[in-house]
Amino acid sequence: MQDAQLQKALKSVTHRFISHREHAFSLLPDPQGLKQRGRAIRERTIAHLADYLVQLEAAVSAHGGSVHWAEDGAEACRIVIQLLQGRGARRIVKSKSMISEEIGLNHALSAAGMEVIETDLGEWIVQLAGEPPSHIVAPAMHKSKEQVAELFARHVGQPVSADIPALTQLARRELRQAFLTADAGISGVNFAVAETGTLVLVTNEGNGRLVTSLPRLHIALMGLEKVAPTWEDLSVLLPLLTRSATGQLLTSYVTCITGPRRPGEADGPEELHLILVDNGRTRILENEYREALYCIRCGACSNICPVYYAIGGHAYGGVYSGPIGAVLTPLYQGRERFGALPHASSLCGACKEVCPVQIDLPRMLLALRAQEVEEKSTPWWESLLFRLYAWGTTHPRLYRLGARIGALVLRPLARNGWIREVSLPIINRWTAGRDLPAPAVQPFHARWRALAREGVEKPS
Repeated sequence: MQDAQLQKALKSVTHRFISHREHAFSLLPDPQGLKQRGRAIRERTIAHLADYLVQLEAAVSAHGGSVHWAEDGAEACRIVIQLLQGRGARRIVKSKSMISEEIGLNHALSAAGMEVIETDLGEWIVQLAGEPPSHIVAPAMHKSKEQVAELFARHVGQPVSADIPALTQLARRELRQAFLTADAGISGVNFAVAETGTLVLVTNEGNGRLVTSLPRLHIALMGLEKVAPTWEDLSVLLPLLTRSATGQLLTSYVTCITGPRRPGEADGPEELHLILVDNGRTRILENEYREALYCIRCGACSNICPVYYAIGGHAYGGVYSGPIGAVLTPLYQGRERFGALPHASSLCGACKEVCPVQIDLPRMLLALRAQEVEEKSTPWWESLLFRLYAWGTTHPRLYRLGARIGALVLRPLARNGWIREVSLPIINRWTAGRDLPAPAVQPFHARWRALAREGVEKPS
């Protein structure tokens, strides 16, 4: 929060995403109806996920592709490495893929002695910086053009102008060589159409097409939930994704891949392998959080979230940030490490309002909080205090007396309207991690009585 550049970038990019999204949805005759259709599709898909995945596997195989099933991230990485080693692949180009970030694929490939090059401009920037993505859609949104120029200068070994066209030209020149010399290409999958086995990639750069068509081997990684049963379903989900993610009616490139290169075709890989990654998803299918699997990874909930807006994506500690990350990360990687994330929310409900498939994120955040409380051993004194507080709030006279005493104790500790550091027991645990608003000079009840004495009409 003290990083001025980060704050400036967050303000600029998220505001732009929000305004573009609002404009894009305003052009639709019935935006709410489209959202309801999208939710219905995702609900039906997840309810019958096993059937659609079997259909998808059969369709991909029928068109000459191969399908692999990975129970977790480690198995997915092993499959990728075996495919690459079996074909002598050493240099790999990657299109943007959050599932590859989730399973730590780049680290696994590097450990196996392979060179991995991210070709999405934002992903390449954070790769050069040695950082994970800070946003689902805009991974380098926290970087200024000056910071990018410095990264590029270190990479090429000479000064680089911070002029944006010059930066993009340099990236194009460097990455084009990587495309032409790569042994294999790895991509994610935005949607896979079960009825035809078609893999759909949604990008704003040509890298997605180059990664999947120039190298002789294409490996596609996909979370189990990213299925669209039919092309008709895709026609609903696609405009919801693009409008929600960047405010575009359609992205610059929508690439549809059905199998590897066929005889007589000039472009495309000789082999296409689709890896379906579970990594905790079937476990979520069986509990009250299955709604989280409806997510189409648009990032709209992050853009609108006041918490993400203040701290950015890296503060969340996991691959997925924002409200959806605060739900998915504890479910995927365990509440032991990430149990605090559901508390990183104001519960304002804005994430549910903007979600293109109407995921009830506030409900799940509250449920995860409740689970943590139930499973966590609470000190006896804390339980006693909350019972006393609950009892006091049901007795108006005691409540008002407690409010007066609390105000008398806390008000002298305030500076400029906030209590930032307190040495008193219990209260110091609160102020160690957050600021406490100073008690009002005149409590609400006193103001209400004063209005009555003055004869002012009270609001109904």
